[in-house]
Amino acid sequence: MCEAHADDLKSGRFCAKPGGTAGYYVLSQRIYAGTGLFVSVPKQPRVPKGDRTMAIPHKIYLSENEIPKFWYNVRADMKVKPDPFLNPATHKPLEAEALHPIFCEELVAQELDNDNRLIPIPDEVRNYFMTYRPSPLMRAFNLEKQLGTKAKIYYKFEGNNTSGSHKLNSAIAQAYYAKKQGLRGVTTETGAGQWGTALSMACAYFGLDCKVYMVKVSYEQKPFRREVMRVYGASVTPSPSDTTEIGRKILAEHPGTTGSLGCAISEAIEVAASTEGYRYVLGSVLNMVLLHQSIIGLETKAALDKYDIVPDIIIGCAGGGSNLGGLIAPFMGEKLRGERDYRIIAVEPASCPSLTRGKFVYDFCDTGKVTPLARMYTLGSGFIPAPNHAGGLRYHGMSPILSRLYHDGYMEATSVPQTRVFEAAEQFARTEGILPAPESAHAICAAIDEAIKCRETGEEKTIVFGLTGTGYFDMTAYEKFHDNLMSDYVPTDADLQASFDLLPKIE
Repeated sequence: MCEAHADDLKSGRFCAKPGGTAGYYVLSQRIYAGTGLFVSVPKQPRVPKGDRTMAIPHKIYLSENEIPKFWYNVRADMKVKPDPFLNPATHKPLEAEALHPIFCEELVAQELDNDNRLIPIPDEVRNYFMTYRPSPLMRAFNLEKQLGTKAKIYYKFEGNNTSGSHKLNSAIAQAYYAKKQGLRGVTTETGAGQWGTALSMACAYFGLDCKVYMVKVSYEQKPFRREVMRVYGASVTPSPSDTTEIGRKILAEHPGTTGSLGCAISEAIEVAASTEGYRYVLGSVLNMVLLHQSIIGLETKAALDKYDIVPDIIIGCAGGGSNLGGLIAPFMGEKLRGERDYRIIAVEPASCPSLTRGKFVYDFCDTGKVTPLARMYTLGSGFIPAPNHAGGLRYHGMSPILSRLYHDGYMEATSVPQTRVFEAAEQFARTEGILPAPESAHAICAAIDEAIKCRETGEEKTIVFGLTGTGYFDMTAYEKFHDNLMSDYVPTDADLQASFDLLPKIE
């Protein structure tokens, strides 16, 4: 594939050779594809401004032909690229060959690709996408009315598949590349269980074995999520466990620990590295995951463009960064190229505030310190978050891509306590009729806050947020909220400093 240069984008031309033949196309300048590399999205008839709300449907759907044919790689437009992975022993940048024993070879190539703007989506992956994509872009008319705001609120709903979340977008891609490489199976971690469920579905589709290490507190809180994974053939082990050397070490150092994503990652990597024919796959944080999740933002932008809608604010929950990075991808691309400006907000739990209170340094991606070093906003790989109910956001670090963009001022971040999150979740459920996952409710909370600001100022801003999934397996959390048994743990400065003191020393 040849590079799509900025001048080509501005002139409406693009050079590509997905099938070996280069050609120029005078089409839309959008970085999504339906019937071609770039497509001209049909606009809906314009209506007088006073009647415009009547022209906007509750759900904006794309056709199957408008499912993107290419992922968008935001790194190609970043002036300052994410820092390279470092070998933890030598502190030198890692080459691709060093990652092949852990990750699938094609995924390593995607992980290290900072140059190609568009990466073709394999036909086998797009065919599976058609079973649940495109996902709808929804207008929150009822929520707007209850809030009494002039803001216009839209949300991209990713919960309309059995996994209940956006995680399937990357799971099916990673399983495809594992099968293509001839592997027997894969290992992974999961927090709340959405990623583990998605990967178990993808592995069942491609005939791969799937070993999942599930954060212990979520394993105990969400037994039905665990059972869905087993329906699809996955083995599920609570982490930390006594089945791995790293798990036993963590249990010895932290007796009674409820676990973390960092612990589960360590165990999954150990098993993959020691089992022939297996590789490790990850549901968030990595560059390749954000690449796969760009389909969320590409579809969102295509749907908005159908009605000439330009968002002012884009909001996503942030744990490791998969949904947020995917949702904002094409909008951030425009911002990086100087074509348009957006206010982009990452929302994280106050109990695990990697962006708002972390340090932008090199750190291990796991608790057992077996991964390469990544430069990211981190609370320290030894930080084990409080057992809050947004299990998918209980990770000590943030995506290197999002960390760099945040560090360079292209986006902002906020943190919210979990009782406020569940208040927002319940308000949303009662007005919009969808029971949101606790992770998604972080974005809902921030969207409501921004809409209330618009009510107070009289502004008519357009807000878009990511509704990452449904909360039907999170009823224990909702029960604790209703019974006033939910607490708002926020780590103290001393708690964080104890973890920061153990960060790797990089010269």
